[in-house]
Amino acid sequence: MADYIWKKDSSGKVDERVMRFLAGQDVLLDRELLPFDIRASRAHARGLARIGVLEEGQAEAMAAALDELQGAFAAGEFVLDERFEDGHSAIESWLTERLGEVGGRIHAGRSRNDQVAVAIRLYLRDRLEQLKRESCAIAGVALERAASEAMLPLPGHTHLQQAMPSSLGLWWAGHAEAFIDNAELAARIAEWIDASPLGTASGFGVNLPLDRDGVAAELGFARLVVNPQYAQNSRGKVELRAIDALSAATGDLRRLAWDLSLYASEEFGFLQIGSAYCTGSSIMPNKHNPDTVELLRSLHSTIVGARAELDSVLSLPSGYQRDLQDTKPPMIRAFERGLAGLALVPGLLESVTWNETRMREAIAPALHATDRANELVGQGRPFREAYRQAAAEIEDLAGRTPEASLQARVSPGGNANLLLERLRERLQALKAD
Repeated sequence: MADYIWKKDSSGKVDERVMRFLAGQDVLLDRELLPFDIRASRAHARGLARIGVLEEGQAEAMAAALDELQGAFAAGEFVLDERFEDGHSAIESWLTERLGEVGGRIHAGRSRNDQVAVAIRLYLRDRLEQLKRESCAIAGVALERAASEAMLPLPGHTHLQQAMPSSLGLWWAGHAEAFIDNAELAARIAEWIDASPLGTASGFGVNLPLDRDGVAAELGFARLVVNPQYAQNSRGKVELRAIDALSAATGDLRRLAWDLSLYASEEFGFLQIGSAYCTGSSIMPNKHNPDTVELLRSLHSTIVGARAELDSVLSLPSGYQRDLQDTKPPMIRAFERGLAGLALVPGLLESVTWNETRMREAIAPALHATDRANELVGQGRPFREAYRQAAAEIEDLAGRTPEASLQARVSPGGNANLLLERLRERLQALKAD
């Protein structure tokens, strides 16, 4: 491993077993954060030049070297590995090797504490934007199918029991609105996270007139994390809120995947999932297993587990504690796995085909009882009396059709009045933002 950047001199023996334990997975996890750490370092160097700590030429030389590092890392020519304690030390080592003494000046006015804090906020802002895009894409497919299949009958269920005639339009629109909400939640949490902690150093400020506002603006942040202590205390808190946004999406995905699983079963037989999203059995030649749907259904457990792991780390006093290093593994695991799963969903939904005959045949006469009760209410009967009369007339409902039931459901948002244009307007506004 390269020399430790915190080591004061050559005296004192370093126990490599201890150092391996302290480093943990950090150097591997920092591969996800390194592009953001490089970006923040570039802005920091320019900020130091603006207050005279660096000469303009030195800052530009640093920026050029950091650009070179970013390109080498993206091309696989530079690998963040066990030679380095973490991504921060790799950046300083790269600059020192190329610029000599000038490279060692990059750390003026900052600590690894605010260095990782700003990289994490940049990372989360990027991942929340991805979450917003994936949620919008899922909502977009669902809305398109809601419009094209608006009045195709589908048995509605509560308690896993048949309830009332419903439609594919209502089913698709329900899932669309859920993911519109998820996209909006991701955007709002990204806005809340959009503050720069860079320049707060180890949590106490520094005796330099840092241009924190200018550096924050260069990094695209809307504002500063003003208080140095809070810059440290917010570690973990911002990760939790970001995972909450991801959890909202995977929680809705779990419900959607459950619907698809049930409807694809032989017992329901309402739909078939595209073969690209299914596998067969190693022993049963007849099997067509919806494996992608099942793993998307379990995806939420990964996110919830990561959140619980992260939250358990945060029983800490004010200020930086090394425990906070352990917030990185669950955060990165949650977003890499969660976003990979969500990215599959639009194509999966496009692949679904429906068995319209099976769905229509599954709507038994008893499902029209609520319609009959509401008709009696429209004739002036008290609802409870109408309810009892409709229950007594179930055998007389056999001549009713699902189409007539759906056409009569005119309440705003109901089957005959889905208000898809309102959902489209919300979705378009999110995409344009």
